[in-house]
Order: sequence, then C-alpha cells, then structure tokens
Amino acid sequence: MIITDTHTHLYSEAFDEDRNEMIARAIDAGITRFFIPAIDSEHIPSMYALEKQFPQHIFLMAGLHPTHVKENYKEELAVVEKQLDERKFYAVGETGVDLYWDKSTLKIQQDAFQYQIQLAKKYKLPIVIHCRDAFDEVFEVLEREKGEDLFGIFHCFTGTYEQALKALSYNMKLGIGGVVTFKNGKIDQFLNQIPLDEIVLETDAPYLAPAPYRGKRNESLYLVEVLKKMAEIFHTTPEEIAEITTRNSKDIFGI
Repeated sequence: MIITDTHTHLYSEAFDEDRNEMIARAIDAGITRFFIPAIDSEHIPSMYALEKQFPQHIFLMAGLHPTHVKENYKEELAVVEKQLDERKFYAVGETGVDLYWDKSTLKIQQDAFQYQIQLAKKYKLPIVIHCRDAFDEVFEVLEREKGEDLFGIFHCFTGTYEQALKALSYNMKLGIGGVVTFKNGKIDQFLNQIPLDEIVLETDAPYLAPAPYRGKRNESLYLVEVLKKMAEIFHTTPEEIAEITTRNSKDIFGI
C-alpha cells in the first residue's frame, strides 16, 4: 500500500530533534511520497537538504506562503521565479490568502497569489492553495485566472459543501487532513458527496494533528488516522482510499 502525503513541512524546526526517525516511521507505515510546500526564501536550503537526503521520497514545491507576503514580497517572488527557471519542482505553493492573522495585507496577498498562478501556468505546474478565513478572496483571484491551464490542490480544505463544489469547478482537488477527524470539523458530514477522484490526503505536519493526537505535534505517520477516517466516511477500505488518493496525487503532480 503506497500512501501519499501531499502536504507536509518536514523541514520545519519542530522536527529538528528527530527528523530522520520521524520520516522513517512514516515510510515504515507505507507513507513513501512526501510533497513539500515552500514558505519563503529563508527555508529553501533546508528543503534542498531534505531532498538530497531522501531523493526517492521527497518532492519539492516553490512558492511564497500568504502569511509571509510582506513589503518585500516582489523580491521573494523573484526568488520563486528564479528557482522555477533553474530546476524541477512539482507545484507552485503554497500560495493563497490568509486573513486569520492579518487583514491589512489582503491586496498584496492577492497580488502575490495571482502572480504565482501565472508562474504555475508558465511552467505547466499545479498550484497548492492555502486559504484561511478567505474563501471569497481566494475565489475572486481564481475567477480571474480560471481556464484549462489552472489546476491543483485546495490544501487543508475546511469549507462548506458549496465551497467544495466551487473549488472543484476551478480544477482543484481537495486536500483532506486531520480536520476530517475532528468532532467539530464538519467536513466529514458532506465529504462522501464528493467523488473520491477529487480528493488527496495530507497532514500539514507539524500542524493540525488528527485525533487522537489533536493538539500535539503532527507528523506524516499520522496520515494513517486520516486514511482510517476516510475509509469510514466512504464505506470502503484504507487500502482503496490509499490507492485512489495516491493515483489522484500522480495525476496532479505528474509523478
């Protein structure tokens, strides 16, 4: 059984004490494909180091996270573009809009998001969208950029059924992680109305650990708990969920 974690920050400082052991635990459980989102230029060296250490398992993205869109965002975007020009990446992301921490940067967040969508189109790559308290603002940008060359993943999807359908209408798959196991997560109530072909799995480690680890550091191994919950929701086996969601990830990332 091959399981794919489509979104995990394995280079995070949260793993500095036991990174190799943590990755080994996941691989032993069948989670062998890790897609690594970018945050900003500061984290690039640690992402490259991770890829060098685990070349068969680690697949990198290039991008600027919305909470890292500051006054110097154009310089950061220039770094993203330079990276894409110089070597292979599997997606542009994570990018999007986050209004949970700071609403004052909405305009430049949307500018950075739209620019990264255009980069993804230029390099024929998927985008990986971060959206927090900002569905309307994300959809506004997607509406401007919609087309056959726009596709990707709506990472950590936590919206309503209607918002899920809208995300799908822009050629996005839904990234489902620990929230699906939360008692108040709500997405488990309608997820079985979404075709499994439109879903990929993720942890967003070290964040958003699933039950029964909620509130603790998340790690890729805990994707097994998401897999179990998804099997329950879709009345099937974890093996089938793993097979379909991994196939979906290959369709998106091309590997």
